[in-house]
Amino acid sequence: MIADGRSVKVRRPTNASGESATSPLAYEVRFNMPDFYQHDLITTIHDLRSGSLEHLESMLRESTAKQKIGLVLPVTASDMRAEPFTQIVDELIDADYIGSIVVSLGVAPNVADFDETKTKIAPLGDRAKVLWTDGPEVQSLYGELIDAGIPLSTPGKGRSVWTAFGYLLDDPNVETFVLHDCDIVDYSRKLLARLCLPMVHPSLDYEFCKAYYARVTDRMHGRVVRLLVAPFLRALMQSFPENQFVRFLSNFRYPLSGEFSLTRNLARSNRVASDWGLEVGTLSEVYRNTSIKRVCQVDLTCMYEHKHQEMSIDDSGRGLMKMALDILTTIYRTLASQGIILSHSIFVTLRASFLRIAQDCIRQYATDARVNSLTYDRHGEEVAIEAFAQCVTQAGEIFASDPSGNPAIPNWTRVRAAFPDFPERLRQCVG
Repeated sequence: MIADGRSVKVRRPTNASGESATSPLAYEVRFNMPDFYQHDLITTIHDLRSGSLEHLESMLRESTAKQKIGLVLPVTASDMRAEPFTQIVDELIDADYIGSIVVSLGVAPNVADFDETKTKIAPLGDRAKVLWTDGPEVQSLYGELIDAGIPLSTPGKGRSVWTAFGYLLDDPNVETFVLHDCDIVDYSRKLLARLCLPMVHPSLDYEFCKAYYARVTDRMHGRVVRLLVAPFLRALMQSFPENQFVRFLSNFRYPLSGEFSLTRNLARSNRVASDWGLEVGTLSEVYRNTSIKRVCQVDLTCMYEHKHQEMSIDDSGRGLMKMALDILTTIYRTLASQGIILSHSIFVTLRASFLRIAQDCIRQYATDARVNSLTYDRHGEEVAIEAFAQCVTQAGEIFASDPSGNPAIPNWTRVRAAFPDFPERLRQCVG
C-alpha cells in the first residue's frame, strides 16, 4: 500500500544492458483495485480510473454555462521561470471552462518579473491576468489597509491568495474559486477537472473540496504529513477524543495539500493565515463557516510531484521545521479558540504520545516501502520524528507566550465593509 492507501504494483525498468534504471521518474506505476473507503465525516471522491478527461470536461462546460470558475495561481518569480509553470500554462489553454485566471505573483521585486509573467501567460488570452503583489499599486492599497489596522504586512502565499480572492470577488459572475500550486511537475488538465467538478455540477452540493494524492517517486515523500501531522492528530484524539475539529482534520487524507476549491461565499467569509499554517488554517475556517456534510476531498492523480523543502533540523526558522511550528501553533490556537485549555502538561503528554505513535508509523511505512520496492531511509525518518517531537513542545511554548500569534488576514466581508470600493480598485491594478 502507498501513503494514500491504494494498492500498487511497481516495476523497476531496465536499461539496454538489463540493469535497473535509477531515475525516480522512470518508475512505471500501475494502480489496481482502487479502494472505496469513506471517512465518517466528509465525502471522499476516489479516482477509480473510469472517468475520461473528455467526459469530465464535457460535464464542466455544461455546468459552467451560467456561472464562472475563477482559478487562482499563486507563483513566485523563480517558480514562474521553472518548467512546471510553462507546462501548466500549456495545459490551461484548452481548459475553456475556466472563466477567469488570476496569477498572483509574489516574491517578485522587479518590474521585469511582472513583464515576463505577462508574456508567459499571453497564450491564455484576456481571461488571464497578473496580480503583481509586489508592485507599487498593490503595495499602496496594502498600505491603506495596514493604516486602518488590517494586518497585511506579512508577505507570502497567504497574502497572495487572499488578494487574488478579492480580485475575483469583484466579478459577480464568478461563483467557484479554485486554487492550485504552480510547481507541480506532472501537471495535467485532468487534475484541474477533478478539482472543479464536485463544486459546479448541479447534481452535487458541496461548498469546499480539498485535494489529496500520492506523493511517491522511488520513495515516499510528504514527510510533514506522514511523520508529523498524521501521528500528531492521532495523539490529539487520545487527549481530546470528543473534539469534533480534531476528528474533522483527521478525515483528510492530505490536509496540507495546496489544492482546493470553494464557493464564493466561503471565499468571502474565510480568514486567511499568512504563514505555513495556511492549509490547516483554511480547514479551520471551513469548519467554522459551513456544514461538514458540504465538505469533500478528491483524489486528483495517480502521482504528484513538486519541489521539496529542506528539513533544516538545526534551524527552526526555515524549511520543514518552520513549517511544522506554524502548523502546530495554528492547531493549538484553533483549539484554544474553541475553549480547550492547553497547559504545559498537555504539551508534554502530546509529545510523548506523538513520539510513540510516530514510531509505530515508521514501522508501517518501512513495511509499505519494502513490499512496493521503494527506497526507505528508516534512520532519516527516525531523526525527522525526533525533530518534530521537539516542535510539539516548542510550538506549545510559542503558543503559551503569544496565544493570538500573527493574526489571520481578515475576511473580505470586513474589508468591503470598511472599504466598499476596494475590490474594484484592486482590479484596476491588475495587468
